[in-house]
Amino acid sequence: MNKKVILAFSGGLDTSYCAKYLSETLRYDVYAVTVNTGGFSKEEEKELEKKAFNLGVKEYRCVDAQEDYYNSCVKYLIFGNVLKNNTYPLSVSAERTIQAQEIAKFAIEVGADAIAHGSTGAGNDQVRFDLIFQVMCPNVEIITPIRDMALSREDEIEFLKSHGYEMEFQKAQYSVNKGLWGTSVGGKETLTSRNYLPEEAFPSQIKKTQPSELEIEFKNGEVVAVNGENFEHSVYAIQKIEELASAYGIGRDIHVGDTIVGIKGRVGFEAAAASVIIKAHHLLEKHTLSKYQQMMKSQLSDWYGNWLHEALFLDPVMRNIESFLVDSQKTVSGKVFVTLHPYRFILNGIESEHDLMSDKFGSYGEANRAWTGEDVKGYTKIVSNSLNIYHQINGSKI
Repeated sequence: MNKKVILAFSGGLDTSYCAKYLSETLRYDVYAVTVNTGGFSKEEEKELEKKAFNLGVKEYRCVDAQEDYYNSCVKYLIFGNVLKNNTYPLSVSAERTIQAQEIAKFAIEVGADAIAHGSTGAGNDQVRFDLIFQVMCPNVEIITPIRDMALSREDEIEFLKSHGYEMEFQKAQYSVNKGLWGTSVGGKETLTSRNYLPEEAFPSQIKKTQPSELEIEFKNGEVVAVNGENFEHSVYAIQKIEELASAYGIGRDIHVGDTIVGIKGRVGFEAAAASVIIKAHHLLEKHTLSKYQQMMKSQLSDWYGNWLHEALFLDPVMRNIESFLVDSQKTVSGKVFVTLHPYRFILNGIESEHDLMSDKFGSYGEANRAWTGEDVKGYTKIVSNSLNIYHQINGSKI
């Protein structure tokens, strides 16, 4: 019997090469797995299955991991208002970690001898896949033909043709990776430090120009309703917001960051739902959380996003931070009102029974109802005491 290898399969040139190489050169029984984290329609799933069998795989499976992806990762990115370098909602970073886990689970289920993926040696994904596999199934061999043999695109095409496989070999001008929490876009412009992506590079073209109103309802930090429509799971609420906001070209930008392998990287993205939800959630938190809750959340959320990006999702400290984030959301419930415009959106305000901005205690800059002027005089005298001592002792000149 041939050995079993699980192949992370996307249907592109790299994983198509891997399927043929593993089965016909290395003589493995190839079990191809696609993990859908929001990037494939039912029709696309069927096309991927057809392509996989045409490449000679023994078995094909498409795992719908959208709800698991949200439950184990995306909701914490919302709770933490996580934007890498204040820009990027970690669309692909988060996906790869969850996809790797699903592939590892399948490898364990079928008793695989090896796991293969089509990553090159120049990006983050190779680390994310390898690290998860090494932790979850340490005795399973990892095979990475594209990386290990430093194959060029031309090498892969020639090999596939010589083995009787034809596909659309013409390279798309832009590489696009779509998922629940955003779509990455790479092209010749993102290989430079200077140029922005042109309009046609973004998959979601502008369909609406007249402003429209959007109402997002949160319950304990999670999106539960959109424009009054309730959803059984937040995944579907996110998809609804994506549909409404992407029609305006909202959520486009270019992320510049430090890769896991130590070089600078630049990637375009569009993440309409993620952009609107994170900012709407953050606004609701400003009204419903205390000053120090927000300060601590900001620090821990930054760590959480960095650890996720750096492939350290399985570090137990991540579970500790998640517990903090869940606890912080007890009062983050209410509605946020948004206006959508081409390329931008406006946060108009919120309604919440937990809103701490109550005129019962005072109106900022207008009236104080819970303290007196004498209270403030005493407070400022005590607070300034340590400063007075320091400056008098040291003769500081301010």
